[in-house]
Amino acid sequence: MNKKYNELEDEIRPEYDFSKMQVVKRGSGRKAPEEITVTLAPDVAKKFPTSEAVNEALRLIIKVADETEKFQKI
Repeated sequence: MNKKYNELEDEIRPEYDFSKMQVVKRGSGRKAPEEITVTLAPDVAKKFPTSEAVNEALRLIIKVADETEKFQKI
């Protein structure tokens, strides 16, 4: 059992299909796969210091716009 490891003898089973695996970046500057980076102007960044604050404000605007659109169709 004291067999020396040989990289060439290491075979991957045929049932493992790595061609469909998503590549994941590691290290500084990485972001979630569904995440988009947007640069805010300095005056806007003062009012919305976090991603959560920006998203909350934008969701409110979207909700108001959707409600206004529904109201105008009536």
